[in-house]
Amino acid sequence: MPSPAIATVVKMLESLPEAVQDHVADHLRAYLADLQDEQQWDALVRKTQPQLVMAARQAKQAIAQGQATLLDYDQL
Repeated sequence: MPSPAIATVVKMLESLPEAVQDHVADHLRAYLADLQDEQQWDALVRKTQPQLVMAARQAKQAIAQGQATLLDYDQL
C-alpha cells in the first residue's frame, strides 16, 4: 500500500500528458539509482571506517617518527 505522499505524486503524474509522464519517470529512475549508489557508498564507508581510522593513525605516526617519504607524482 503506497504512502499518502506517493499516492499524491501518482495522481499528479496521472494528470500530465503521457510524454511528460515518461520524462518524469526517466528522471525518477535516474534519481533513485543515484540514491541507491549513495546508500551503498555510505554503507561501505561505515563498514570500513575502523580500518580507515587505523590507517590514518599509522600514517600520522610514521610522519611523526620521520619514517614517511614524500610522494613523487612523477613516479606514479
